[in-house]
Amino acid sequence: MASNEQKAQQLIAEAEKKLTSSKGFFGSLFGGSAKVEDAVECYQRAANLFKMAKNWTAAGSAFCEAANLHSKAGSRHDAATNYVDAANCYKKSDVDEAVNCLIRSIEIYTDMGRFTMAAKHHQTIAEMYEADSVNLERAVQHYEQAADYFRGEENNSSANKCLLKVAQYAAQLENYDKAISIYQQVAQASLESSLLKYSAKEYLFRAALCHLCVDVLNAQHAMEKFVQMYPAFQDAREYKLLQTLVEHMEEQNVDGFTEAVKDYDSISRLDQWYTMILLRIKKTLNDNPDLR
Repeated sequence: MASNEQKAQQLIAEAEKKLTSSKGFFGSLFGGSAKVEDAVECYQRAANLFKMAKNWTAAGSAFCEAANLHSKAGSRHDAATNYVDAANCYKKSDVDEAVNCLIRSIEIYTDMGRFTMAAKHHQTIAEMYEADSVNLERAVQHYEQAADYFRGEENNSSANKCLLKVAQYAAQLENYDKAISIYQQVAQASLESSLLKYSAKEYLFRAALCHLCVDVLNAQHAMEKFVQMYPAFQDAREYKLLQTLVEHMEEQNVDGFTEAVKDYDSISRLDQWYTMILLRIKKTLNDNPDLR
């Protein structure tokens, strides 16, 4: 029995032969388009055999060939589907190629007015870049584009999920103004929904912490504004922590600041993002020349 890879290679050779014979004058007279369809099927079958053999690069390449043929034949939906199939294979072996394939599918979907599909694939690209911390700026770009398309299709829930990712990484990249603007925007949107109202507290907390990275006075003004937006925020543990941190920052009390964070963390675990932001705020205290 031939291996899956050998069978796949035979199918690719068969596809190439069909394409060569369909190009000539007689080929176009005698079922040229049927031969192209047969070649597409050969590439797709080969791709699936490569998948079974876990040869992801070859599988991605075969799906790409099928997508290119669909594209030339004007079968845009089938082309986009095969580019996505190719991307799913390349994800396991070559992220750059996976991104290229998804971008080609996005171009087709946007041209067809299928913006929800385009948004989902921008989101997939963002998640791939997210896994590689070197490419966070690119992740942010694709999350923003996804949010824009989702919002255009009135899918505000998915748009806000993408925007929250943008805010998270904008803060990580020290673009605090952008993060603050998004957290406030999503908090405002949450307050307009009885189901999402409670989550506004977290977004206002995050926005206030970003303010503290920049300036204590601005943070205090923001906190007053947040309480006007959402009066219940004043009774939250998050708000009380913010008040305590502001007091310790004004007193330049590093130990008090550390203790307040520890106390809060003992009840509500702070994730990696919060820890990173709080350490940056604490560093502004450590760097203050008045403490030396």
